[in-house]
Amino acid sequence: MFTVVIPARYGSTRLPGKALLRIKGKPMIAWVWEQAMRAGADRVCIATDDARIRDEMVGRGAEVQMTNPAHTSGTDRLAEVVQQLSLTDDTIIVNVQGDEPLMPVANIQRVAAMLSEQSNADMATLMEPLAIEEAAKASVVKVVVSETGRALYFSRAAIPSRRVDTVVAECHRHIGLYAYRAEFLLRFVSWPPAAIELSESLEQLRALAHDAHIQVELAPEASPIGVDTQEDLNAIRQLLTDGE
Repeated sequence: MFTVVIPARYGSTRLPGKALLRIKGKPMIAWVWEQAMRAGADRVCIATDDARIRDEMVGRGAEVQMTNPAHTSGTDRLAEVVQQLSLTDDTIIVNVQGDEPLMPVANIQRVAAMLSEQSNADMATLMEPLAIEEAAKASVVKVVVSETGRALYFSRAAIPSRRVDTVVAECHRHIGLYAYRAEFLLRFVSWPPAAIELSESLEQLRALAHDAHIQVELAPEASPIGVDTQEDLNAIRQLLTDGE
């Protein structure tokens, strides 16, 4: 089985207080938590640095752990929760990001199962096919994998590039959903940021820089965009309105 931890901070450069912004009358973090609760995890915990998020979600029945506001990433927040809860080294932790209100339940379940099935993998994550016209967008993270599904590289650039028109390699969007074992998560946060991580502003590259094995599969279900900007929030609100 597995534990879901949802990192949720109040501060956001582009969308302040986004965890509590309303989508159809309900805060975004509540949408994320409800999706995670449907995945059949042993435990679902929200890791936050803000009493407003804590109070909102405790009032809805969620388990919430307060974490250090000085953390610079959600992964650091997860690692603190692993220590607070005294989770065993082999506990599978699924990181469901707090700005993914429509993350499919099947994707959460699959990323946990992948790590359980792959004893040699340090992390597991998902991808989906990406249209060529989307590949050039720096806001869309791309991933290239080996024949066995091991991550070779993640980038904001268009990878693989197409220098030979007769060879068509599929482009894939990385879905920011991760599973790790507790022991690896603590090792990961002990490593200093890698040069490629800082260059691309992609934390998962720290794992590759340290020769970690990240297993990647096609997602069972399409994963709607996360919420990073007001435009993203408007799109999610419209999507849910259209689906009524």
